[in-house]
Amino acid sequence: MADKSQKWPENVAGKFYVDNQCIDCDLCRETAPGFFTRNDDGGYTYVSAQPQTDEDAKLCMEALEGCPVEAIGNDGDE
Repeated sequence: MADKSQKWPENVAGKFYVDNQCIDCDLCRETAPGFFTRNDDGGYTYVSAQPQTDEDAKLCMEALEGCPVEAIGNDGDE
């Protein structure tokens, strides 16, 4: 389970975030490319935009549920 105290500083404020367990597998960026972005220098992903619609939130939840290391959280600060 993702830990919001360990989230990457690049995450934009809001419900979804990625923490330091990320293994840079690319699954979330393929699933919801409008919301997850790669930090090329660090080799990890962070949330670059928060969902604004129900459809957007579904894509982010699909990415969260598919994350192999549970690095995506949805209990961040709104």
